[in-house]
Amino acid sequence: MKTSNYVEDLRKKSAAELNEALVAAKKELFNLRFQNATNQLDNTSRIKEVRKNIARIQTVISQQKN
Repeated sequence: MKTSNYVEDLRKKSAAELNEALVAAKKELFNLRFQNATNQLDNTSRIKEVRKNIARIQTVISQQKN
């Protein structure tokens, strides 16, 4: 399954790499929202996917703190 592989890859990353991935995902989400507002976005389901990826990254970060 695609999601479990993504989460496994996240768990292997260091805290700095996770923070970089989080910043990149947030930038991508901003760009997707901007494209959606200007009616240039074809695949609107990508917004939902990126939001879930951000949540996954934040979850792994909080798990590593404990």
